[in-house]
Amino acid sequence: MTETDVRAAFAKQAAICAASGAPFTGRVCGLIGERLDRSGQIGRRVLDWPGNPSHEGDALPLRLAGGLHALARAGDDPALTAVYPPHEPPSEDARLWEILAGSLVSNVAHFDRWLGGPPQTNEVGRSAGLMAGLLMLADRFGLPFALYELGASAGLNTRLDRYGFRLGETEAGDPTSPVRIAPEWRGASPPAAEVKVLRREGVDVNPLDPTDPATRERLAAYVWAEQRERLARLEAALDIAVAMPVDVERADAADWLERRLAIEPEPGVCRVVMHTIAFQYFPPEAQARVRDRIEAVAVRASQDAPVAWLSFEAEQSGFERQPSLRLRAWPGDGDVRLARGHPHGAWFEWMA
Repeated sequence: MTETDVRAAFAKQAAICAASGAPFTGRVCGLIGERLDRSGQIGRRVLDWPGNPSHEGDALPLRLAGGLHALARAGDDPALTAVYPPHEPPSEDARLWEILAGSLVSNVAHFDRWLGGPPQTNEVGRSAGLMAGLLMLADRFGLPFALYELGASAGLNTRLDRYGFRLGETEAGDPTSPVRIAPEWRGASPPAAEVKVLRREGVDVNPLDPTDPATRERLAAYVWAEQRERLARLEAALDIAVAMPVDVERADAADWLERRLAIEPEPGVCRVVMHTIAFQYFPPEAQARVRDRIEAVAVRASQDAPVAWLSFEAEQSGFERQPSLRLRAWPGDGDVRLARGHPHGAWFEWMA
C-alpha cells in the first residue's frame, strides 16, 4: 500500500460517513486525507501505514477518528473539544484543520494507542436484524431460544430481547426498555411472535467489559460524534448490560463453538448461532470450522430441536459491499436472504 492508498481510504470513509448521516465525521476524515503531511510523528505513521488502510482492511480512518473523538470527549484538548459535537464546528475548513493538525502533533502517545488496534464497536442497531430473524424462527418453531453469539464484543446484541423494537408494523422485545430501536423499514414486516430467550452466551477474541468505564468510553468514541441518538442508545444498552451479566468468553470463535454447541439435540429449544459484521474478520480456517460445526449439529436437528444460523454480514453487490441478513434453519430448506440493510442498522429492506 502507498500514501495514495491511505489518502483514498480517508476519502472513501468521508463519503461513507456523509452518506450515513455523519457529515462532521466525514469532514474530519476528508480533511485528514487531503491535508495530513509528514511533519509530525502521527502523520508519518498514518501515511506510511504498512497494512491495508481501507474500511475493509485495517480501518485506519476509523482508528484515527475514534482517537480524535475520544480526546474531544475527555476534554484533555480544550481546543479540540470546542469544535466537536455537540459544539458548533468552525465553518472554515482551514480553521478546523488547524485545530485537528495541532491535536495530532500535541497528543502523540494518545493517538499511537488508538492506531495500535482495530476499531471494536458493538452497534446495537444491528440487533434489529437479529430480532427479525428470531421472529421468523419463533413463528416457525414456537420454541424458546438458546443464543450463541460469535464476535460478541461487550455482548450488547446478545441481550437483544431486553430492547424494544418496531420493525415495520411489528413490535417486539421489551416495550418498557430504555433502548428503543425503530429503523427505517422497507417492504413487508416480519411476523409477530414471542421471542423468549432461555440461555445466552458469546465469544470474542477481545471481549469488552461493559462495567469498565474505559470500555464504555472506547465504545462511545467509535460512535460518530454528531450521532447523538445513536450514542444515547449505546449508553442505555451499556446500562442494561451492567445490570444483566452475560458470559462472553475470550477465545477463538471456532474453538469455542466446537466446545459449546453440542452435537446432541436439545429438545424444546431452538439453538441459534448468530453474528453481525464479525464473520468476515475470521481467518478462512476458522470460518470453515464454524460452518462445519453448525452443519454437523444440524444433521440431527428436528422440529422439536431445531438449529439455526443467523447472520448480518457484508456481501459483495456490484461494486459495493452491502450487509445482508441471512438465515439457515434446520430442519429446513437452504439459505434465505431475509433482508439487506445499513451497516449500523439505520434501515432494512425486507426481502423474505
